[in-house]
Amino acid sequence: MNAITQAPGRPVNLSRRGALGAALGTLVLGAVLPRGAALGQAAPAAAGRNPMSALLELRADGSVLFRSPFVEGGQGVATAMAQIIGEELDVEPARFIVECAPPGPAFNAEDGLRVTGGSRSVRTSYQAMRELGATARLMLVQAAAARLGVPADSLTTEPGRVLHARSGRAIAYGDLAQAAAALPVPANPPLRSPTTFRWIGKPVARIDVQDKSTGRATYGIDLVVEGMLQAAVQHAPRLGGEPGAIANEAAVRAMPGVHSIHRLPGAVAVLADRWWRARRAVETLEVAWTDPAPGTANVMPADFSSAGLRATLLATPGPGMVGEEVGDASAALRTAARTVEAVYDAPFLAHGQLEPPSAIASWKPDGSLELWLPNQAQDMFQRAAAEVAGIAPEKVTLHSPILGGFFGRHFLYPASIPFAQAILLSKAAGRPVKVIWSREEEFLRDALRPMGLVRMRAGLDSTGMPVALDAEAVGDGLLIRLFGAPADKADDTMIEGIAKKPYAIPHRRIAHVPMQNPAIIGFWRSVGHSMNDFFSESFLDELADVGGKDPFALRLALLADQPRHKALLEAVGELSGGWKRGPFTAPDGTRRARGVAMASPFGSEVAAISEVSIKDGAVVVHDVWIAIDPGSIVNPAIVEAQMNSAIALGVSITLLEEFTYENGTPGARNFDGYPILPPDRMPRVHVRIVESGAPMGGIGEPGLPAVPPAIVNAVAALTGRHIRTLPLSKTQFGAV
Repeated sequence: MNAITQAPGRPVNLSRRGALGAALGTLVLGAVLPRGAALGQAAPAAAGRNPMSALLELRADGSVLFRSPFVEGGQGVATAMAQIIGEELDVEPARFIVECAPPGPAFNAEDGLRVTGGSRSVRTSYQAMRELGATARLMLVQAAAARLGVPADSLTTEPGRVLHARSGRAIAYGDLAQAAAALPVPANPPLRSPTTFRWIGKPVARIDVQDKSTGRATYGIDLVVEGMLQAAVQHAPRLGGEPGAIANEAAVRAMPGVHSIHRLPGAVAVLADRWWRARRAVETLEVAWTDPAPGTANVMPADFSSAGLRATLLATPGPGMVGEEVGDASAALRTAARTVEAVYDAPFLAHGQLEPPSAIASWKPDGSLELWLPNQAQDMFQRAAAEVAGIAPEKVTLHSPILGGFFGRHFLYPASIPFAQAILLSKAAGRPVKVIWSREEEFLRDALRPMGLVRMRAGLDSTGMPVALDAEAVGDGLLIRLFGAPADKADDTMIEGIAKKPYAIPHRRIAHVPMQNPAIIGFWRSVGHSMNDFFSESFLDELADVGGKDPFALRLALLADQPRHKALLEAVGELSGGWKRGPFTAPDGTRRARGVAMASPFGSEVAAISEVSIKDGAVVVHDVWIAIDPGSIVNPAIVEAQMNSAIALGVSITLLEEFTYENGTPGARNFDGYPILPPDRMPRVHVRIVESGAPMGGIGEPGLPAVPPAIVNAVAALTGRHIRTLPLSKTQFGAV
């Protein structure tokens, strides 16, 4: 495909270019998304070029194939794309086949880095996808008008065909595809009025649910390539170690099904005819691991521990780099009637995804590479794979299967993704190789949610209202670590959820104090919000108690000039049956209380209320009410499903989850040492969607951040103890 100069959002006709193997006579339209829509922090585009981010293919048989710039990982983006495009094209979403588009020149995306993350997929492509569908529909109508010899404005459409009401004639879309493909792309196609929407805003069934329910959905771990070998690996116990002598190599080579043994950077691998045989063999290897040479990068020290890191974070002095400054917090604190200080912290967290990491590499005799890899950033991985293989990126064909786990696990982290191992092993064996990490290796090399710690000070006036807030977030910023963001500026991932809160506190200083550590860190569901809203919203409840205020009433007062946020807070209060903090006695005789919290993640606004009790010294969460205002929505059923999953994860990290290090190695290598929320501890969930008409926000991640502080604030109301560290399982509670 040749380079295309096109305005962002404007479709372009690719029908005669053989786009991605489309047959002649097929209508193929490409959509150019605005830069930053399907991209992360991408490099500037080459002069006069934009990435062709999506392709719509209407075939002669009437089927519709959409090659999406986004990866489906359970968040429902494929269904949303079908709803949006189908609404304007007039094709039922169930008729769509949605695939992840490949990277590289064939897709004209080499100028950018397509990323699925940050709850950006639908909200940043919504308008472009509507215009893509509307453009295709108009071209089909124009083709029908020419065939029928009638004015285009005398024609209408219904799902899959064009109608001429006066004569009763109708033509199927598939019969018009070839003629439509010969037409120029019309400018400014009319869009449907939202009042006429049939699928946007409706609980349309997910287009992938049948395949997932019947086992036909193919994940990376399911893929099979002809002639492939299976590989299992054993990593060095500490990052930076390298394999030395293997005491029993000959005996392992003789084990059933074993093909070969290989040394890799920081690991050993066994190739076999079956993965279970490869795993048994690699775990039998007696490897002498060598210590890294002095000065080696990315080394895990033998004395590293999570407890030691927390102490270091606590001792790291400020003032740090200011990320938000309003008024004069220092002066306001000096003159405040009362001041409150607190230190909050949250632990490392694992992804613990359902599908273990895997990759298939096939090194070709012509020096090209084919790679099957679960990922969230196709162009980034294509370039990285080319570097590992020592070839040009255009010689790498990358397939991106649906993901059996998401939320930042599938980005390019050093030592945390098995694709490089698969490439090296395929080149060595001369055959396709599939690498699957065992759960133990996944825990050993996961890219963790960073540990965080925040020092907070606030000042109250004589009436108990907050007038000043000073916060210093200490820790390792993901943008600085992973993307080389300027190290002299506050990393947004370290202060989001603390900075730019909507509350009317007149004097604020929010800073980031950088402190790197050797653990592998990565994005995690809701990123910095996952811990920072716990810090800020829990501290606000502390201020309410010190100032003699009800925390719900205090938030309403601080949101007096923020009608959107105030309405959302009132909505969740109404959803819960009316705010009552407690403690109070529930109908079953248990002593309970409620907590409230708010968050503003990824373009959406969220308010949550939780109800808790204490049983046998542990917290029980009975109900979580959540109201979300994402501006507008595409599919309320998917929104509600995402809220349920986000709440489940939010409750899990609040009550149970903590990833620890001791002597440079993880404290857990499987779920027996890293407990997650069991079904019998899942609370009842109540969801209200508020469509304020604000610009569309995200869905997949926003439901989580308000959950931990809502629970912790409920615990404080019940016990009188403001817990400042997670998970709550570390705290023993007495009877209440």
